[in-house]
Order: sequence, then C-alpha cells, then structure tokens
Amino acid sequence: MEAFNVKEHPHTRLNILTGDWILVSPHRTKRPWQGKVETLPPDNRPSYDPKCYLCPGNTRADGSVNPNYDHSFVFTNDYSALLTDTPDGALNVKGLLSAKSEKGICKVLSFSPDHSLTLPQLSVEGIEKVIEVWIDEFKNIAADPTIRYIQIFENKGEMMGCSNPHPHGQIWASSSVPLEIAKETNQQKKYFDEHGKSLLSDYLQLELEQQERIVLENEHFAALVPFWVVWPYETMIVSKRHFQNLLQFTSDEKHAYAQILKKLTAKYDNLFEISFPYSAGIHQAPVNDGDHPEWHWHMHFYPPLLRSATVKKFMVGYEMLANPQRDVSAEWAAEKLRALSETHYKETRK
Repeated sequence: MEAFNVKEHPHTRLNILTGDWILVSPHRTKRPWQGKVETLPPDNRPSYDPKCYLCPGNTRADGSVNPNYDHSFVFTNDYSALLTDTPDGALNVKGLLSAKSEKGICKVLSFSPDHSLTLPQLSVEGIEKVIEVWIDEFKNIAADPTIRYIQIFENKGEMMGCSNPHPHGQIWASSSVPLEIAKETNQQKKYFDEHGKSLLSDYLQLELEQQERIVLENEHFAALVPFWVVWPYETMIVSKRHFQNLLQFTSDEKHAYAQILKKLTAKYDNLFEISFPYSAGIHQAPVNDGDHPEWHWHMHFYPPLLRSATVKKFMVGYEMLANPQRDVSAEWAAEKLRALSETHYKETRK
C-alpha cells in the first residue's frame, strides 16, 4: 500500500496558535485551470493627490485639516468602529439574546506623506519611522486602564476593502480581548505552562532547522509560511527572541524588523508585479490584563491572490460551512516566495 505523503495526499493540519484545523488537498493543484487570468494596469499614483483625505494639508471628510507632515501622521478615525464614550450596559434575554457594550478607539496611520509609496517602496529608515509611531501609539493607548487589546493592522488594496489608496494602516484598541487573540492566548499559555518556554520559540527553531517553509531571515526575525496556512501566500514574521510586545524592541530589533518588512512586502509585489493586496497585523500580548509570559510577538500577512493579479482565493461552500481548505501547500508557496527578488520590481526598472 502506498505510504502517506503530505505533499501528495489530502490531510488536515493543526494551527498550533488557534487550535483550529485546516484541510489541505495538494493533489488538486494538478487539475487544469480554466478560470480567467488577467493583468492589471500599472499602479502609477501621483506623489500628491489634492482629493486624498490622507495627503498633507488636505481636508478630511469631517472637515479636519491634515498637517503638512513629513514622515508619518496618525489621527483618530473620523468614522470609528469603536468609541471612547460608549455607555456601560448589557442585554440578556433568557440567555438567548446577549450583548454588552464595547468601548475603544480607532486610529488611522498614514505611512508617509507620499501618496504613491507603499511599505516596500519606503526606505528602511522610512519604515522604522512607521514602527516608531506604532510603538508610541501602543504605549499611549495602553496607558488607558480600560483597554485590554491593541490591534495594529493594514488593509492593502481595494480587494481587501481599503477605502483610500494612500498607503496607511490602522490601530483599533478595545475594552475586551478579541476572539483570535483569546484563542492564541489560550494555546500559547497551555504550551508555556507545560514546557516552560514559548510555543513560537520551539516552532521557529523547528522551522529554521528544516528550512522548508522559511522565506526570509535576519539576525532577529524570520518570515515563513506557517505549516497550517489558509491563504495561498500567507506568511508570518516571528521574532527570534521571546518577548511580548512592541515596547520591548531593542534598537537593533527595530531596524531588523524594518528590513524584513521591506523585503517581504517587496517579494509580494514581485510575485505578480502589482501592488500586492493583503491584510496584515501584529499580534502581541493583551494589555492591562496581568502578565502574559506565554505570549510571543509575531505578525501575520493574509493575502487573497491565488493564480494571478486578479484571481483570488474565495472562502466559499465547504470552507464557510465546514472547514477551511487549501490546494497550494505551504511548502510550495514558501518555495515560490523564497525564489523572488528582495528588490522591488519598480526599483529594478529605473
């Protein structure tokens, strides 16, 4: 009888960070593709757009005027999903209809005054300035004792619901711990209590030994395609040192983080020679919630594209009703990303 092979046969893989399982069907990549494969027009945005709500000196939708900033600019979202003045309250009808008030704050961070420059096109020093804003905002928001979690993230591209093309990210802080963070906290705590060290420390050590899913690494960080990924070219940046949040970065780690962010996002753009869409976010320990020695800082990238600049992966059918599923193996995706240049394709054409 033929021996089981994870590169050939259907199987499930465990996401050790959440406890969820995913169905992998590597044999399906052999089926012929009969869907549309298209290219997109060149992304030639101007450095300044007088109609952009995020460009320096422009007026936003609520009438506020942006300062003439020279690196990064952060402000409270004009249409925040969370509000600081939400009244306390709850609803419970026979245990069947339950709700409780949620307080928080939502901020927008413009990465650069230049309307045309996404993260991979910024200099390493420019990305460091973005990281410094993340650190400052995390520190300031965490000083509010009502906040339990601070989510720093970026939705890049129209495909990911980004409403403004000016490169920017967001920071949402909430008075409760979100679902994905609660799952990751639980999984990491169980491992830390049993082994006395972080889950991701041991996982990263294994990945570095095997080198099969590593995309990039430097002295302080590694970018890899996790064994359990759901999205076709999903990756994760993991710190080699075990720490809980951005406030614990050393100056060397901050610089190394900027370097690996630039190189990974450049590889994404180089894959189909477009401004590659994704949702990306930093995962770190909850705040004002006691010590969390189990937590290990990391960053997720969830890109939707599958076969070309316009063909995306949809979560439909079985995946919505039963279980996430993917055809492209993590190992194949890592090999594809690893082979791409670390220099942005637009820079090579200058």
